Parts: sequence; C-alpha cells; structure tokens
Amino acid sequence: MTSERFRFPGIPATADGSAAVVWVDSHITQGACAYPITPSTNMGSGYQAEVANGTRNLWGEPLFFLEPESEHSSASACEGFALAGGRVSNFTSGQGLVLMKEVLYTIAGKRLPAVFHIGARALTSQALNVHAGHDDVMAVADVGWGMLFAKNAQDVADLALIARRVAEEGETPFMTVQDGFLTTHTIENLLLPEPELMKEFIGDPHAGTRLRNLMNPLKPIMSGVVQNQDSYMKGKIAQRFFYDRLPAIVERVMEQYYSLTGRRYGPVEAYRLEDADYAIVGMGGLVETAMATVDDLRARRGVRAGALHVTCFRPFPGPQIVEAMKHLKAMAIIERMDNPTAQSNPLTAEIKAAFADALTGTPGYPTIDRMPIIYSGSAGLGSRDIRPGHFVAAIEHMQRDDGGSRYFVLGIKHDLALAPSEDPKIKPAGAFSMRGHSVGGFGSVTTNKVIATIVGDLFGLKVQAYPKYGSEKKGLPTTYYLTVAKERIRTHCELAQVDFVPLNDINAFNLGNPLAGLAEEGMVFIQTDKTTPEEVWARIPDYAKRIVRERHIRVLALDTVKIAREVASSADLEQRMQGIVLLGIFLRCTPFLREQHLTEEQVFSAVERSLRKYFGKRGEQVVRDNLEAVRRGYTEVFELPMKLMTAVGAGRIGCSF
Repeated sequence: MTSERFRFPGIPATADGSAAVVWVDSHITQGACAYPITPSTNMGSGYQAEVANGTRNLWGEPLFFLEPESEHSSASACEGFALAGGRVSNFTSGQGLVLMKEVLYTIAGKRLPAVFHIGARALTSQALNVHAGHDDVMAVADVGWGMLFAKNAQDVADLALIARRVAEEGETPFMTVQDGFLTTHTIENLLLPEPELMKEFIGDPHAGTRLRNLMNPLKPIMSGVVQNQDSYMKGKIAQRFFYDRLPAIVERVMEQYYSLTGRRYGPVEAYRLEDADYAIVGMGGLVETAMATVDDLRARRGVRAGALHVTCFRPFPGPQIVEAMKHLKAMAIIERMDNPTAQSNPLTAEIKAAFADALTGTPGYPTIDRMPIIYSGSAGLGSRDIRPGHFVAAIEHMQRDDGGSRYFVLGIKHDLALAPSEDPKIKPAGAFSMRGHSVGGFGSVTTNKVIATIVGDLFGLKVQAYPKYGSEKKGLPTTYYLTVAKERIRTHCELAQVDFVPLNDINAFNLGNPLAGLAEEGMVFIQTDKTTPEEVWARIPDYAKRIVRERHIRVLALDTVKIAREVASSADLEQRMQGIVLLGIFLRCTPFLREQHLTEEQVFSAVERSLRKYFGKRGEQVVRDNLEAVRRGYTEVFELPMKLMTAVGAGRIGCSF
C-alpha cells in the first residue's frame, strides 16, 4: 500500500485492542451503555474517560455513557438507545455476554444496528477463568447478529468501522470479537483510522439514511408486541430478507474500506493456500501465529502448508471457505473451546456442513467431487499458550494420516494431545525480546506498555508487549513480555527465548528458573536493596550463578524500591512507581539508544510525552515524579563486573555501555 494510491493510509501509532476500539467509537458513536467485566473493562473505562473529558464525536455531539447494574441491563439500554435512532456501542466479555443473550435476540429482531465489542473469554464451564476463550461468543452465535473476528489490534480498529457500516446498511446488529487479554491488552504497532476517513466512511448519524428513530410519535409503528399463531412465523421468516442480502453487503463494504485505506479484508483470509496440501484454520490471534509457522515450515522443511482465518463467522462464508480449501489433502481447525456433546466444535461443524453442501450440489457452492480430511483441535482455552510447535504438531499429524483420532488437543498433557516434535524459534531477524518477572501492583505491566510506546514512537521499531497474570492480579507473581523488531511481530505466544530478564521480585529465583531461555551474553536486572556488586552477587542462588557464568550473562542491579520511595510525592504511589524505574534501566542498557544516535534530551522528551499519555490524567506532579524515577533508573543502575562473578573482588562500578 502507498499513501499516493490510498487517501487514508492511517496514523502510525502503538495501542492495544481496547484502545483501538475506544479510538474508533469515541469518534463515530453517540453513546455507549456497558457494565464492566474483565477483560473488556478497558474498553468501557476508556470510553467513559472520553465522556468525562468532554470529548465530542465527529459531528460535534457530546458522548453519552451509561453503566447500569448488569450486562443484561446494559444491553437493554443499548436497545432503547438504538430504538430512538442513536448510534450506540457496548463492551463485554464471558458470562456478561451470555447474560445479555435474551436481549440480543430482541435487538436483532427489531433490526437495530448496534455494535457490541467483545473481549472473548472462557466461560465458567470447568472453573472461573478470566482469560481468552471463544465459549462466550459461540454461546451467542445463534442470536441473529453479524460476527467479525480480529487477529490483532489493526484488525480491531478496522473491523470496528466495517462492522458499524455493515450494521447500518444491513439493518443487522454486529459484534466485533478480539481475544481477551491476548489482543485487548497487547500493545502493537497499528495504523489508526483518520478522523476524516471515519467521518466519510460511517456518515452523519442524523443524515436519516441508515439510522431510524422507531420511537418517533410522528411516525408511529408497532414493535415488540405479542404475536400468536397467525403472525409470529410470518414475521420471523420474513426477516430472511435482511440476512439473504447481508453477505453481499459485508463484501462490498470491506472492498470500499480497502479502496480508501489499502487495508483489505474479506469474509475469509487465505494465506499461502494456492499450492498447499495442508492448512491450519481458526479465528483470532492464533491464526497469525499459524501464518508465521507456515512460512517457517515452507522455508526449512519444504512443507506445502497454508492457513485460513475466518474473519466473518456470521454470516457464515461457506462457499468462500470451500473455494479456498477444496484442493487440500487435509485441514486442522483449531478452536479456543470444547463442546464434547456436539457433532463437532462450532467452526468445525460449520465447515463440515459447508463441504457437505458443496459435495451435494447446493446452489451457490463450488462444485467438488471430494472433500479434504477435516481434523479438529482444541487449544488456547483460558489463554493456555499456543506456540508454533503446536501447529507443527498438527500438520505432522495430518501428514501421518495413520487412522488415529480426528480430534486432538494442543498444549497440555492428555491422551488426545499431540506432542510437538520441535518448537521453532519464529521471530523477525534481529528481534530483541524481554521477559520480566514481577508482582501484581508493582507497576511493571504499565511500565512495559510505556516502554513499548516509546520504542515504537521514538525508535520507529515494531513492538509487541503484553502481560500474563491471573485473576488475582495484585500481590501475586506477574510475567510481562516485550519484543522489539524491525519487522512486524506475528507470533502471539509466551516468550521462551529472550535477551533481557528484569527481576522486579528477586523471589522469582525461588519460584522457578527465571533465567530459562536467556540468551548467551544476555542481561538480567535484579531489584535489590544491596548497594555493592559483592552484596548483590552473594544473594543470587548457586544454580543461577552457574547459569550466569556459563552463558556470560551481564547482571545489572538497583534499588528501585528506594528510588520510588524517595521520588513519589504521594505514599500510595510508592509501590507502583518502582516499576517505572525499569524504563530508565531499559533505555540505558539496551542497544536502541546507541543504534538510533539519539541524545538524552531527545529521549527524555519522548519519555515525558509517553508518561503524560499514561499518567497525565492523574496530574502534573505524578508525571514529574515518574519522570524523575525514570531519570534515576537511567543514571544509577550498576553492573556487576564479570571478574567478580568468575572469581572474587571488585567494587561498585558505573554502568559501562
């Protein structure tokens, strides 16, 4: 794509999926009604913050936000808003989405073009889990709504606009779906849609062409009434008029969006399928990891593999799926859920039905005389890690075709599990990776976001930053990941090989091996109240000392707790501010500053901009305190001399980078 060819190439930025939704909806909607539920909360709180700040939409109207007493009520409030001709959103997840199911049918039945944004989450069908799963969205797949799935933050921003336009043209409500935490909370580079694009593409809500006020007393209608035997079925079947035309509207709107932005979407996204024998099929972020794995397998092993992302689950693109995969030997459909009582899991069942229709000559389907073998797999339930090695195992399973089970699981130990034969290291050449070990409430996850924002904005590099923590959050171990590269990072999995390991909590040495996967000549930072290299070295466990020596790992140290205590002007910030000190250490010890030939003045100017982005709403003093913490981390971090770690001696030295 080039800016010369397309009028709206996008605004380069770094953001997570939640922020992408807020960016779009705070520009184009008139209001939102939502009840907070993890992991969609950041969407609602972000929109609410825009309302509190007096933000107006692109047509100059003040935004409206309502938080009722439950998700069910929030959906009902959206129904009322849309009935009155308003352009409205909702943000929800998991059980919250299921709780509003009754209202979702009603909204569809009244042809109200609302758009709900879903941070997809596992349901409490085994135990409570607040992380990614597709149980919730599959539980409402029959309510008559359109459903678009995003692989990453870029998809989220674009599909939020596409869903809105299709909903209003098609008089059908839509959901956009992104993986809870894995997309809602992952900072990535993206191109934000320009306000001018959004204004033109979506249109004035008062233009009267798409939104209708069904509560207008001057044009009275009857809606939501009781209908008996004579009328109900007539009205229900008559609604097929709207659904029959919906696939064509989806494709046309997606094509219009491409003509304006250069970013092309379709009901399905086929990747390297033209000459493929085998394919990985799915929805959401795992498919992007599969695409990167396909590239690796083709390059290293000559395997003719491909991937397919089902972007539009409703209306279901059966003919397009058959056309894209009819020549395959086999496909493996990987789903973030398991429904053992069904014929198959939902996506698998629909694809099998599509091929059955094609094989039996159903009008509108491609003509075929055979169908590929269809395997089905469950993976990533509750954000269980899905790695490239798991997709390698699925493709090897298809290649064997040994008469074994057509259903398998990935990522756990189980009789049905496929064991990876390898876990290829798939990341862009020259990529730098960090895996931090901290404690919830120390501010480390926010710091990781700030680092990603600075690296993306200041250094012009591609970033991917995300946290891993349990529903408990505060007070328990937290892991956070960051990858920096010159090319876009396509894998969405936990980092097994890293270059830098910050330990905000030295107890990480006692909970496992935090140095696992740390590269030769990599770096580890240790938060410590010790002030000399000798004292720091003495506290490191023997097994870790051995690893440090064997891999020639550089050891950095600093008392970030002391710095936070000294610079925080408010006692309640002392604990959280220890995390932001790491930003200064990162800037000092990683290679990016040197490679970009930037002065400290340029760097700290960018740091201040980012700190204002994250902490500006808390006041000027909080920004100043954080900036001072970063400066002290930058200047006071010290490195343990190698001769100390291989023998005895050496005192405190400056960090020589």
